Amino acid sequence: MKSKSKSKLSNRFAPWLDILAITAWGILILKYWVTGKLNLLIHPDYFGLAIAGAIGLLFIGFFKAQEVLRRRRQDDVSNPMHINVFPPGWGATLLLIAAILGFIITPQVFASDKALQRGVTIDSLGSSRLKPQAFRTTVRPEERSLVDWVRTLNVYPEPDSYTGQKVKVQGFVIQPPELGKEYIFLARFVLSCCAADAYPVGLPVKLQAEQERYAADTWLEIEGQMITETLSGKRQLTIAASSLKKIPQPKNPYDY
Repeated sequence: MKSKSKSKLSNRFAPWLDILAITAWGILILKYWVTGKLNLLIHPDYFGLAIAGAIGLLFIGFFKAQEVLRRRRQDDVSNPMHINVFPPGWGATLLLIAAILGFIITPQVFASDKALQRGVTIDSLGSSRLKPQAFRTTVRPEERSLVDWVRTLNVYPEPDSYTGQKVKVQGFVIQPPELGKEYIFLARFVLSCCAADAYPVGLPVKLQAEQERYAADTWLEIEGQMITETLSGKRQLTIAASSLKKIPQPKNPYDY
């Protein structure tokens, strides 16, 4: 008798778990959008879809709540012979816990450790996944972003072609173990769709003797000119830094 009563209570509460989970995810997505954190998770091209989905979840939660209340008034008891693979509300509980964690834990920007895990090395520069159609020939060298430079290299990878060209780029510092003490690596993450497929790109930077070797993950704006250096046995386009300036992490740290 006690088991039947417990099962009945579980069946009555399960629909509300569904409603809470659905509504919580809708609110969470909208919260990320309003607070500017959504761009840490997905490409801006998909913002509209994500926001529409969040609003849709809120509508679903609202109408499902109305339906549950109507059924309660009619005392519509679920079929006791129905068998679930998992206990009622098990899946909704997991979704609700994930949403609660989303409210508690703020999305973090990928940093140098993640870049090294995902394969930013001197040897990988020529195999970037950046799309060639994004390459723009009309941009002056000093107006190219760090990602623009990597795109340019993908189109025409001969480093000597850029020797002496001015450069002014922003990115965060990585310190690959294969680079000497007179070098740092400047990088940005690129999002194709969402954070799960983000990948790092960048260029080595040669420092002058008196310049500070900044710690990993420090955001810098670097000015200088392009030179060709032999790194890890390969000729690589390298930024000869004439000026390094520490900057705050950009509001949108990713490129697209």
